[in-house]
Amino acid sequence: MSQTFILLLSFSGELVLLFFSFSERRKQSLLYILYATQLFSKKFNIYRNSIKVVSNQFIIIVVVSFSLIAIMQSCRSSDADDLKEKDAITEVPPTPVFLLQKGKLSTTLTLPGELTAFQQVDVYAKVSSFVKKLYADVGSEVTEGQLIAVMEAPEINSQLEAAQSRVESLEATYIASKANYDRLVETSKTPGTISPNDLDIALAKQKSDYAELQSAKSSYKEINDTKNYLEIRAPFTGVISARNVSEGAYVGPAGKGSDLPMFVLQEQKHLRLIVDVPEAYTSFLNDNSTISFTVRSLPNQIFKATITRLAGALDIHLRSEHIEMDVMNNDKKLLPGMVAEISISLPAQDSTFIVPKTAIVNSTEGTFVIKANNGKAQWVSITKGREANDNDEIFGNGLSVNDTLIKTGSEEIRDSSSINKIKL
Repeated sequence: MSQTFILLLSFSGELVLLFFSFSERRKQSLLYILYATQLFSKKFNIYRNSIKVVSNQFIIIVVVSFSLIAIMQSCRSSDADDLKEKDAITEVPPTPVFLLQKGKLSTTLTLPGELTAFQQVDVYAKVSSFVKKLYADVGSEVTEGQLIAVMEAPEINSQLEAAQSRVESLEATYIASKANYDRLVETSKTPGTISPNDLDIALAKQKSDYAELQSAKSSYKEINDTKNYLEIRAPFTGVISARNVSEGAYVGPAGKGSDLPMFVLQEQKHLRLIVDVPEAYTSFLNDNSTISFTVRSLPNQIFKATITRLAGALDIHLRSEHIEMDVMNNDKKLLPGMVAEISISLPAQDSTFIVPKTAIVNSTEGTFVIKANNGKAQWVSITKGREANDNDEIFGNGLSVNDTLIKTGSEEIRDSSSINKIKL
């Protein structure tokens, strides 16, 4: 940047004021000139008294001329340096490029999953009753069919006794009507003794009594089965993970007694690992695919599981496929409800174009790479695939093997703009 300086010369009390405009590079030259001027002035004062012929004006002209010549030489040298510097600055470095190649990109998909019990059931009371005795608590391991609670309902016992009495009464009635019909049949073997109408009425009475007896027996069986519901038994082998009642509490299928289950029973030695896989990765999974996972409570231990169940359809809200894996948990290190970090290996199936991430430009105008074509930049729209390390899988029309792509893409490199130099 140019700056203006004032050069003040003094000879014999006369002042000569000069203005010079020069750049930063000329400062040092000016300092040398001022030093030379002062030195000349001192010499001149020494010999002034002896040399009277030369006028002051002549001396000033000589000094100023010398100064101007020195400044012009300095300016020429400085201008040459400035031109060299500008040339170095304006020189554009070559654009790094690479040749497009195909390859197979194997990646690992990491997703959150959930461990749940293979079987889980909330145990409720079938009939309205009161808890008489509990035989299990939280953490109790129970086997299939084991008694875990007993309730009491005195009215059921009364209903059962009444049903039994009715069965016995109807059974006696049926026996009497059957005997009467049998006697009439024997008597009717003698012609003219029993009319056919009487015989039909006796048969109908026997069948009616038999039907009532069967109905009474069914009622008795129903009440007896209801009484059996007063004993709560484990439906499968597992662990009681929750208990919501105490002895003496009212339970039942309706009302306040049905707010919470009596027990929550889980099968914990056999777990389900559940994960929802996004649509883009469903084609890489199938039955018997092996995955690995970790849990936060055991970060240094890696567990294995095998895919056993695939939903075969996408969830309409998440656009993902529901997948389940069986996990054997005999040592009970894993607990239902744990969050697992699942690693699913996604091997490459076909070779695709692989490019560095820096070559892909994501902008409001789309996603593209820039191809160097005969000294011109060409934007090629692409679709991104999987990612691994610093490379991306891309798909797009207009790309071929050994195409020259710019290694570091940018929107500043406009479509159809000139590319002067490239460097592989």
